[in-house]
Amino acid sequence: MRWAENFEEAVVELLRRSVSTLPPDVKSALEAALKRESEEIARIQLEAMLENIRMAEEKRLPICQDTGILHFRVRLGSSANARTVRDVILKATAKATREIPLRPNAVDPVTGINSGDNTGLHVPWIDFEHSEDDWIEVTVLPKGGGSDNVSTIRFVPPSEGLRGVKEAVVDAVLRAGGAPCPPVVLGVGVGGGASVVMQLAKKALMRPISERNPNREIAKLELEILEAVNGTGVGPMGLGGKTTAIGVNVEVAHRHPASYPVAILFNCYVARRAKIRMYPNGEWLFC
Repeated sequence: MRWAENFEEAVVELLRRSVSTLPPDVKSALEAALKRESEEIARIQLEAMLENIRMAEEKRLPICQDTGILHFRVRLGSSANARTVRDVILKATAKATREIPLRPNAVDPVTGINSGDNTGLHVPWIDFEHSEDDWIEVTVLPKGGGSDNVSTIRFVPPSEGLRGVKEAVVDAVLRAGGAPCPPVVLGVGVGGGASVVMQLAKKALMRPISERNPNREIAKLELEILEAVNGTGVGPMGLGGKTTAIGVNVEVAHRHPASYPVAILFNCYVARRAKIRMYPNGEWLFC
C-alpha cells in the first residue's frame, strides 16, 4: 500500500521533531513562567532553558542529550495492520538513531549490553488503538531517564479520595526536588489497579498541558494540583522560584473498592511529544 512507502520517512521526521522542537503549549508555558518569575536565579534558569530550546529548534538537534526511551501510541486505521506498523517503527527508530542522532538508550538489563539503535526487547514501547478511520495517527513520547527515576506509584487510603491524590502528588514533588529538572510536567494516573495506573499516567503525558480533562471534577483537580505544586517553592532546577510545574494532566479509571492507586510520572521541562497522521495515499502531516 502507498502509505507504507512513506511511513518510515514520516516516523524518522516525527522523531526528529519530537526531540528538537517542543510543542507550542509547553514552550508557551515556559515563556509565561519567565514573565511571572521574580526570583533572579529562577529567571536565569528559565532564560537558559528557553535559549536552549531556541537553538535546538534552529539547528534541528536534540534539546537534551538524553533522548529517552521512546513510547509510541498508534491509532491504527483500517488501511494498515499492527505488525507492519510495528516493523516500520522499529526500522525508523534505528535509522533516526543514526541520522538525527538519538543517544542509544536501550540496554539489556541482564547483560548490560546496549543495542546501539534504541531497539530491543519491548522497546520502543508501542500501544495500539484501533479505529474505523482510513488514516494512521502516531504519537511519540521520548521519556528521559532522569525524570523517570523519581516517578512513583502510591496507594492512598480510599477514604481520602481526591484529597489524598493531591497530597500524594505534592509529596512526590517535594521528595523529587530538583532531580527531574523542573519545571516539570506531571502525568497522574488514578485507579484501575497497579498494572493500569502507570499506563494512565503515560497517557496523561501525551495530552497537551493546555487541554483539561473532560470530567469537570478531574479538570478542577488538575488545576488544584498545579497550584499546590507551584506553592512548594522548589522552582526551576530545584533552586527556588514560583514555577515548579508547568502542567498537570490526570487520567482516571474505575478502581477496586479496597484500593486507590495513584501513579505520578514526571517529565522534565523538555516535555517532548509529537504526532503525525498518515493517509492511504502516502501523504502525511504533523498534527
